Amino acid sequence: MITENGIVTKANQSVAWIKTTRSGACESCSSQKSCGTANNQKEITVDVKNTLNVEKGDHVVIGLETRPMLFLTFFLYVFPIILLIIGAVIGNSLAPSLQMDPSFASMISGFLFFGFSFYIIRKKNNSLSKKEAYKPFLVRKKPQIIPADCTTP
Repeated sequence: MITENGIVTKANQSVAWIKTTRSGACESCSSQKSCGTANNQKEITVDVKNTLNVEKGDHVVIGLETRPMLFLTFFLYVFPIILLIIGAVIGNSLAPSLQMDPSFASMISGFLFFGFSFYIIRKKNNSLSKKEAYKPFLVRKKPQIIPADCTTP
């Protein structure tokens, strides 16, 4: 599970908005520019279900399951390449019957399948974004520790 520390900036009974700072994991991620953290944005606000009844100012830990992220990584990076290869093989096998050069038919068919993969990804994105497994969630509320030398008024 991927976890991040954050501070609740706003909350109601059902939703909490958590402000978190980009971690070192973001720095090494190849998708950092496409996930909403572009322009060297250091702070990110995430909305999560308020399952722990947190309030504004609470320190929390939010999490994201790893398994769905692995599926998304496969879906975004490997799936288009698989369809490209399938398209190229189909184009190559259909070339003689279409009286075309096998390389040209492979290229055209491969690019068509590659483009179709992005259409599938776009359609699947709409349904996956609504599933709870792909959304961050509250893991725990962190206790606020007041240093011993601080006195409360």
